[in-house]
Order: sequence, then C-alpha cells, then structure tokens
Amino acid sequence: MIFNFEDRPSDSPFVERIWYAQSERTGDFLSVAASQWEMVVSTYRGERVVTVRGPETKATSMHVTLVGGEFVGIIFKYGAFMPQFPVGSLVDGDLDLPEASGKSFWLQGSAWQFPTYENADIFVERLTREGMLVRDPIVERVLRGEPQDLSPRSVQRRFVQATGLTQGSIRQIERARSATRLLQRGVSILDTVELTGYADQAHLTRALKYFIGKTPTQIIRRSEPEQLSLLFKTTPFS
Repeated sequence: MIFNFEDRPSDSPFVERIWYAQSERTGDFLSVAASQWEMVVSTYRGERVVTVRGPETKATSMHVTLVGGEFVGIIFKYGAFMPQFPVGSLVDGDLDLPEASGKSFWLQGSAWQFPTYENADIFVERLTREGMLVRDPIVERVLRGEPQDLSPRSVQRRFVQATGLTQGSIRQIERARSATRLLQRGVSILDTVELTGYADQAHLTRALKYFIGKTPTQIIRRSEPEQLSLLFKTTPFS
C-alpha cells in the first residue's frame, strides 16, 4: 500500500469523517471523485501545511514520490461551509493557508494550532463558535427529497453556494462511489448495476472510468496497481 489509511466518525453535526494517512512508499495513486470539501494537514520532514480542498468532480491519477508524509483530513458534511472560502471557487482545486509558526497557521488574521487526528473535533467546535464555519440546513433536506418552501431557483442557488456542486453532480459522484464499494466487497457487476440504478453495464463502466478512474472489472480483479483514495458511505445517502 502507498498510503496507510484510518478513519473515524465525528460527533460534530458539521463533520462527515476524519481520516489519517501515512505514505509508506512511492507509486501510482488514484484520487477518486469526491462530492464534499475538506481541510487537510500535511506533515513532511517537520514542515506542516493546511490545505482547503474543494470537491473533486473526476478521478485524478498522481505519482506519489514522498515517503514518510503524514496527513490528517477533516471532511465536512453537505451544507457546512466557511464563508471566507467559497466552495464553488475550490471545485477541483485547493488553497494552502499560510504558516504562522511551527505549530500554527494563519486563519482570518489569527494564529490557529494545527489540528490533529485526535483533536480535530475541538478544532471544528472552535471554528463554529467563532462563526467561521456555518451550515445551511436546506442542503440535507433537499438531498433527502423533502419539500421546500422556497422557489426552485432559490433552493438551487443556496445549494450550490453551500456545496459548490449541483444536486445532480453530487448524486452522480455518490452513485459511482457506492458502486465501487459494492464491487470491492465482491458484488457482481450485474448486481451492482441493479443495486445502484445504472441503465446497464456500459453505463456503469463509463461512470466508473470517469469518477473512479477504473472499470468495474479492474476494481473486482484489482488488476491495476493504483491505490484508490478513501471511500466511505456518505450521509444522507444510504
């Protein structure tokens, strides 16, 4: 394995998942499409960087050359966002925050200690307490299919503002990720097509090649050397 991953849930209503990874060797890595934004703390040879990463709308292949790097990620729930970093401007991109000292970085004119895998929840709690992290509750209600009092245009505007993506884009990405998890567990291609609602095998193949970077057969047989980035079940999706 190129990266050793571990992850855990969070009690915060703003956080989907917290993860930790360490790079153990060089090699090819596939960063699969992801519909949520995150903050990542990267540590290598004593230097730390905090990066705000937007949603990824397609799979991206990369060659890992750094060994011994450590990474802590906070993946935020749909509807949670930082107004100073509009999610829409970060789609398929990222932003490094300036370092203040060896133990802190600058955020909105103040020095913040780097969060760790263990204390990430405390870091998020402080963000919310100081009004830097907010949440639009309409997003999860829309994803659950609940009726809204607002006009469709207003709902769409608030949804994209909070997530950076349209409802359709999120559902396409999450369906491909769900199909990949099924295939990794040994579910057949035809059963995966039926369970995830694709029209046919060709439809599934096209989607996975775009969003995951591999065909269903490659995922089942593990015939390609690239390691995939972290996959997990996303709420409010089943």
